[in-house]
Amino acid sequence: MVFNWFKKSKKTTTETQETSQQENEDIQNEEQNNQEEAPSETAVETEGTTFLNETIPSESLSQEKTETPQTETEKVDTLETEQTITETPAAEPLPQPAEKPEKTGYFARLRDGLAKTRNSFADLFLGKKALDQDLIDELEMRLLTADVGMEITEKIITQVTEQISRNQLNDAQAVQKAVAEQMETLLQPYEQPLDIETHQPYVILMVGINGAGKTTTIGKLAHQFKSEGKKVMLAAGDTFRAAAVEQLQTWGERNNVPVIAQKTGADSASVAYDALQSAKARSIDVLIIDTAGRLHTQDHLMEELKKVKRVLQKLDGNVPHQTLLVIDAGNGQNALRQAQHFNEAMQLDGIVITKLDGTAKGGIIFAITEKLKLPIRFIGVGEKADDLRPFNVQDFVKALLYTQ
Repeated sequence: MVFNWFKKSKKTTTETQETSQQENEDIQNEEQNNQEEAPSETAVETEGTTFLNETIPSESLSQEKTETPQTETEKVDTLETEQTITETPAAEPLPQPAEKPEKTGYFARLRDGLAKTRNSFADLFLGKKALDQDLIDELEMRLLTADVGMEITEKIITQVTEQISRNQLNDAQAVQKAVAEQMETLLQPYEQPLDIETHQPYVILMVGINGAGKTTTIGKLAHQFKSEGKKVMLAAGDTFRAAAVEQLQTWGERNNVPVIAQKTGADSASVAYDALQSAKARSIDVLIIDTAGRLHTQDHLMEELKKVKRVLQKLDGNVPHQTLLVIDAGNGQNALRQAQHFNEAMQLDGIVITKLDGTAKGGIIFAITEKLKLPIRFIGVGEKADDLRPFNVQDFVKALLYTQ
């Protein structure tokens, strides 16, 4: 046994004012009271964006109650009331501030983004080190520290140890290469880019907890699909937070794509249904639906997500084509637990891992793929739209282990 899992732990500023001698004459002080009327905020038209009120027949949705799951007799055909839908149509793109030309390519940014995780391995393979138990133990500890997980760590250590015993590895750099090859082998089955050409519209339902970067990820995906020449539409299904709707509308304006939204507190399933109807009518290529963030332990809120899926399937039994969970890499093993609960409730089709640039726990990708067998669709290593990219195993492992 080569493992010893827990063997190592490691104003007043002083202002002086001189007064001038007062004149003997009486000076009358005049006061001016300027009262400025605040501009009326009703019927504001934002530059580059027009807000239209469309009345859409309420046959688009049955009023389901979230707390009590519906039976198979759910109806979407009839509704006696009408709902007011606010749509931000595709507007003229907002003027963009001039950006300095990129000096680095995506791989350089990926490498920089994974620096915190890579630093835990940086000195392990440097110099001439004996291929002994100390090196193996140190490698084991650093894999665990990066949240690679026990199962994956055991597989990597076992493989490396066997190669050393067969004299197939003769220095630390050879060990580094062997670890990289093993990591690539473990992750390769989960490199599966989206094929959005299979359906029109291709419907993506985004789920996740608050703070994971879900709405921002949607905006970045809209940017990517639009740059590929696709017609994109967004649906503001996070109706609990007015800020979330505004944020999505901002991304819509920035990328010149329409956003379907309703008032705060509206039924998110209704927003999703109306967006799908509109996307079909307009021959949209990709429809991305936002949802309200929720903890994986909030069962009644998880039921609302299931409702969104059911209502969409009343209109098209094949949608959503992708249900993607957005998780923050910095949450480490808790991110794995989130993924497990969301997968049980929603039958996920893939994972988007964000904020890899802000954590030393980038190894969580290995733990998630090992436990859930779900593909990693995209990873995020920065704030720019281009810092969210389809997952590439070879690039990821190279950026994780090598400084150059």
